[in-house]
Amino acid sequence: MEGAITVVAAGNGPEKGRGRTRWGLVLAILALPVLVLGFLIVGMFMWVLSDEDDPRAGDPAKVPCAEALAFGGAERPADVQPERCTVQHGIDTAYSAVLRMPREDVRAWLRETYPNAPELRTGDPCGALCLDVSHEDGLPASAEAHVVQVRVEYENAETALVRFSAFTM
Repeated sequence: MEGAITVVAAGNGPEKGRGRTRWGLVLAILALPVLVLGFLIVGMFMWVLSDEDDPRAGDPAKVPCAEALAFGGAERPADVQPERCTVQHGIDTAYSAVLRMPREDVRAWLRETYPNAPELRTGDPCGALCLDVSHEDGLPASAEAHVVQVRVEYENAETALVRFSAFTM
């Protein structure tokens, strides 16, 4: 068949790829940044919503005792053995300190630290000594706390366990 014309249907011959776009390649290239960005956003939300090791999360975090005492307008007394000092953030901020010190020094330290405070209380329910101080009744101007509470227990004839709390309201 000489002179016969061969008709090639569109898409069936050597010109198969012609007219076809490269959207598959473009979509693949665009999908990678979108996926990476999506993972970063999800990771960021997971990090923000987790409160592990975050002092603002509600669990107490260890702090230097000087920081805890300073929040309540106090200085670390001489001859003190700090046991544990923490801060807890939430709606309010609360510092606490547990100290061991010579029993004979407790009253003098409290009077020197809070000279305008009410008298120390003794007996039930506060233990050996109690002191509650606020800005209205003797808390020093240097204190960031709104209230300071001190509870003292005598461990023996020589040692007192002092529980110091300073917090905002």
